[in-house]
Amino acid sequence: MAKRIIISGGGTGGHIFPAIAIANALKKLDPATELLFVGALGKMEMEKVPAAGYKIIGLDIRGIQRGSIIKNLLFPVKLALSVRKSLEIIKDFKPDAVVGVGGYASGPLLYAASLKNIPYLIQEQNSYAGVTNKWLGKKAKKICVAFDGMEKFFPASKIIKTGNPIRRDSVDIAGKHRPAIELYKLSAFKKTILVTGGSLGARTLNNSVMAGLDKIIAADVQVVWQTGKFYYKTIIEKLGENYHPNIKIVEFLSRMDLAYAAADVIISRAGAGTIAELCVIKKPVIMVPSPNVAEDHQTKNALALVEHHAAAFIADRDAETKLIDKALELLNDKDLQKKLSDNIGKLALPHADDVIAKEVMKL
Repeated sequence: MAKRIIISGGGTGGHIFPAIAIANALKKLDPATELLFVGALGKMEMEKVPAAGYKIIGLDIRGIQRGSIIKNLLFPVKLALSVRKSLEIIKDFKPDAVVGVGGYASGPLLYAASLKNIPYLIQEQNSYAGVTNKWLGKKAKKICVAFDGMEKFFPASKIIKTGNPIRRDSVDIAGKHRPAIELYKLSAFKKTILVTGGSLGARTLNNSVMAGLDKIIAADVQVVWQTGKFYYKTIIEKLGENYHPNIKIVEFLSRMDLAYAAADVIISRAGAGTIAELCVIKKPVIMVPSPNVAEDHQTKNALALVEHHAAAFIADRDAETKLIDKALELLNDKDLQKKLSDNIGKLALPHADDVIAKEVMKL
């Protein structure tokens, strides 16, 4: 008889892409598996999950809004209604197991599953577990993690280190340097820095590149600069579309594999999904963690790499004055590049989706 599984969570690409990877791996294990996603209304998953070919139901739920007492007054009501709707979803779908990948919808759905004694698995992506996952971890059957030392947050007997699922097509960079050079109209004889702050962009990374443009041009180094949706228009208005042949300004990286393939050094935020990809592609990375995330988990993710001498680190507050100097220094230090590349590669867990899918099926 076909297994029925609910996958809950979302909110950002960092939660959605792993969720879809797990779904695809479950389908690969048993094509008859019936899958249902539960996400948060108005969030990215409501668009991305159907585009990947799966059905999704939305809950009217948001997280605690920092700095807004008025918006938070409705939070307990929305939470209670989301738990009630989750119970209805479980009653209608009759799942054999539930998977929580983090994000707003994950909490109510997993809590509802616990009330109905349906086994659930948590996929904790970060090196620092959030409050909701710590609480839900007590009743979880399995907790799949990507970092060492997670017994600080969860019962050790339930933990399995699987890594974070990655977008396989994004990390398939072998033999793609030439098409990458062609796509971005780069010179094959110059060193290249990739700057990526995610699909929406990262203000600090953009300001840091802006502040360092003269140094980049003076060093005759190339930059593929992904600004993100929020900042692209302003940057283009300020600099113009063809500011300098060495500076390639793009809003979004539709071919992540080619962007990675082009790079000698990568500057990036420290989301768990991004780190999982960077470990697989094995290139020297400078991490600039976002300070604007719950429990400052990006800093903790980045420091987990720094401890293994697997990445360089610049704090967000120091980036505008130090980041480009650090990147140019790294480009000229072949020994450090090799050390960072070798060490980040040792942390790669490229088959996380398959391992997690097998654990779900065991439930």
